[in-house]
Amino acid sequence: MENIRNVVIIGSGCSGHTAALYTARANLKPLLIEGLEAGGQLMLTTMVENWPGFREGIMGPDLMAEMRAQAERFGAEIVQNNVSRVDLSQRPFPMALADGRPVLADALIIATGASARWLDIGSDRKLSGHGVSTCATCDGYFFRGHEIAVVGGGDSAMEEAVFLTKFASKVTLVHRRDTLRASKIMQDKARANPKIEWLLNTEIDEIKDTGKGEVTAMVVRHAATGERREVPVTGVFVAIGHNPNTSLFRGQLEMDANGYLITHDGAKTSVPGVFACGDVQDHVYRQAITAAGSGCMAALDAERYLEGSAHDAPLDHAVAGS
Repeated sequence: MENIRNVVIIGSGCSGHTAALYTARANLKPLLIEGLEAGGQLMLTTMVENWPGFREGIMGPDLMAEMRAQAERFGAEIVQNNVSRVDLSQRPFPMALADGRPVLADALIIATGASARWLDIGSDRKLSGHGVSTCATCDGYFFRGHEIAVVGGGDSAMEEAVFLTKFASKVTLVHRRDTLRASKIMQDKARANPKIEWLLNTEIDEIKDTGKGEVTAMVVRHAATGERREVPVTGVFVAIGHNPNTSLFRGQLEMDANGYLITHDGAKTSVPGVFACGDVQDHVYRQAITAAGSGCMAALDAERYLEGSAHDAPLDHAVAGS
């Protein structure tokens, strides 16, 4: 592995692999460092039915394997490693891999994503992609006519609960406190929906399954009385937020109050030559397809930066179908 690279991409989800594909096709010979969660959040899902071009859907891990192979076909180098340190105060940008190897990057693309927060009860992570989900838009369609649960008390939980009533026969909203954090307008919208039932001041102790990856019920506990009971559900959607994977860049790049990287004029960050894409800078859409689109943007912005071009003229190779 060469020490100095034109482009280094940190992260290997949809955005990272797309950035690798575009920079590889631009003959920039990118180095992609997979990170701790190789393949991103699609590795935790089963069938993906909202990725264009697959009318019957495609398994999340299969989609990521195809994207990885496509980037490698055009010359991207992908290594199974993690970045332990990066210094954005000098150029080329020096960084160290977890195994101690040094790398220098003329341009850096950050695609480290955001990790969903879990309940930390064991069974939630165990059943991820098999009845437990952190994305209603991704997986709601699979629960048509089912009784399911949403965990959380913020705007995201209200939004997901309302969205899921399009498919489920009943949505039980579980929140550990007796008051919600969501805005009043979102609370009112959820409370007005007859398909939503409420379990406030309640926590989930366990999610039960058949032993074959099919959720059958959740065991809930009332926070005040300690009373436990079993509630039949076939799906649990955890909507208690995400943590952007930005600790490596704290104090070096501009972030919002929640730690998401702030981008402007496309994928540019507060440091010239550093670009961000995917869920590490997107806390609104958080979809595989939008992550891939922003990965394309980051790649094109990085190419322009390396060419020393200050204008926004389209790149020749970016023509549709090229």
